[in-house]
Amino acid sequence: MHLNTKLDQELTDIFRARERALTARGWCAKEFTLREPIRASWQRSMGYGLQPDSEPPSSEPQALAVDELYESNRMLLDCAEPALQHLTDRLGHHGNDSLLILVNSQATVLAIEGGGSKWRELRDLQEGACWSEAVRGTNALGTALVEGRPTMIGYGEHFLDRLSIFSCASVPIRDPQGKIEGVLDLTRLGPTLQAQDSLLLLDMTASQIESRLFIASFGQQYVVAFHPRRQYLDTAWQGLLALDGDGRILAANQRACEFFGMERAQMVGLPGESLITGWQERFEQVRRGIAGHLRTPRGDFFFKTLHLPEAVSVPVSVPSLRKEPATPTLEGLAGNNNPRYLRELDMAARGLRHGLPILLLGETGSGKELVARALHKGSDRADKPFIAVNCAAIPEGLIESELFGYRDGAFTGARRGGMTGRLQQAHGGTLFLDEVGDMPLPLQARLLRVLQERKVAPLGAGVEQDLDINLICATHRPVRALVAEGSFREDLYYRINGMAVHLPALRERKDMRELCQTLLRRLGAGQVSLNDDLLGLFERYRWPGNIRQLEMVLRTLLAVRAPEDRQLGLDHLPSSTLEDLLSEEVCEQDGNIRVREQEMIRQALADHEGNVSAAARTLGISRATLYRKLKQAGGC
Repeated sequence: MHLNTKLDQELTDIFRARERALTARGWCAKEFTLREPIRASWQRSMGYGLQPDSEPPSSEPQALAVDELYESNRMLLDCAEPALQHLTDRLGHHGNDSLLILVNSQATVLAIEGGGSKWRELRDLQEGACWSEAVRGTNALGTALVEGRPTMIGYGEHFLDRLSIFSCASVPIRDPQGKIEGVLDLTRLGPTLQAQDSLLLLDMTASQIESRLFIASFGQQYVVAFHPRRQYLDTAWQGLLALDGDGRILAANQRACEFFGMERAQMVGLPGESLITGWQERFEQVRRGIAGHLRTPRGDFFFKTLHLPEAVSVPVSVPSLRKEPATPTLEGLAGNNNPRYLRELDMAARGLRHGLPILLLGETGSGKELVARALHKGSDRADKPFIAVNCAAIPEGLIESELFGYRDGAFTGARRGGMTGRLQQAHGGTLFLDEVGDMPLPLQARLLRVLQERKVAPLGAGVEQDLDINLICATHRPVRALVAEGSFREDLYYRINGMAVHLPALRERKDMRELCQTLLRRLGAGQVSLNDDLLGLFERYRWPGNIRQLEMVLRTLLAVRAPEDRQLGLDHLPSSTLEDLLSEEVCEQDGNIRVREQEMIRQALADHEGNVSAAARTLGISRATLYRKLKQAGGC
């Protein structure tokens, strides 16, 4: 470091003295350098009139002031509590050596999790204490607020001597407008903090808190989550948009800005159609709470509606001559050529009406939630809540609070209001537990007791409340095998398996044409049909993604067709999709399928008098792919 001022020399002298003191404690480093961000913060600390041996403030927060603090920061605390609890559980045996600290935008401590009694002896570390740079000097909480970015303050880098034994990492938490709402910090004793790992862990937790803040901030608007990969919905990596009743963008989180390559200020106020192709149709799905697919100039995204305006009610049944209801009937789901499946669904509907728990078994993508919604719609509780919980999508540390909720004061910071769990939200209606086979064993035991007693107590509550629900569970996993291996409780299995329904895989169904027409009507294209060649290809394909995959292929076909096209054929399929469908056929052992592919190629070549380019265009594949297939077939 080149020293140009007396202040620089003074800071370096302090740092070298700190180095010698820490080395005497048994800590050594190959290089002990006053990093530029730390040097700037130390300069600010001295500008506040602090010295390395400054003592903590003599005044301590009063109880009333702390209560007022909780009340004024209630939304942040409520949104942060489940994520803090999950991160505390994740730290596990490291808990006695580390603290999680949440502060508000004024660097005032709102919550502290973890740690042992030795931490509590420090007056600096208590709820209501201020950790701004002006009061505590260089520290990850206060410095992150000043810098407005993730901050790492290593062992020896705090300005105050008494704090130099800590290693800290902090990440800002932002509201939907991008303003810093608070800071989340992980502090450990000694030089043991892994900077990148800690910042990544904190960033994920902060993103979860920001998602909750986003939804809570727009209780009267639509909130939509989207991501290029379906499995990343309901995670810290999802993009979020808040929309008004006309589909205009009110707010976007940082992930959404990154996906669209725009700043928040550019996105806010834009109509949805300026970013998304076919917006009116997509927004209608948002209004109805139906998940789907977005096409944008920046790529394709999966989306789902996380929140509907509280004042908006979705009718259970709206008579219509042109549109199918948002939730199909059981007959519509079974089709005309699946009498055995329809019989199972009818029996399940009767069982549900008599209070029997229903267990839906089927491969991923086979439509288990649609069936659950149809069963609820056909029950005597159709006008009551339908609450769906995906047990595999919620982090293990959060699922208990999601299901059971918590009361005031159950955790540090959760002083006001508490949170109503999904079980209580479903009271009087239907609870749908999707992917129940992935539920952690400890939670299975608690759920079993709730189902036996029909009473539920939020976390931290001593008084149980009556629970009246219909229960539908679903899983793609072999539950009997899970019971045999000890990863699923046998008593819970019999408690949820009042009546089991096996959903057929798409490849097992015999009503492809009818099913496609049903899906096309649901997508708002009931006037469109499939020609025989495309339908034949669909009927031969094995559909590993089941109905979910078929619906996505149909969406693709509708997106690329010309407005005047009323029949879809092979030429509407993008080359990559057609190759996927054909490659599955090639892998089949039945030689007739390979013969069919060769016939299609021969016919395309004959129609275009041997013109390979024109034949490839008709088949929807590249010239190179067609030449490769000709070579494999011996020249056709």
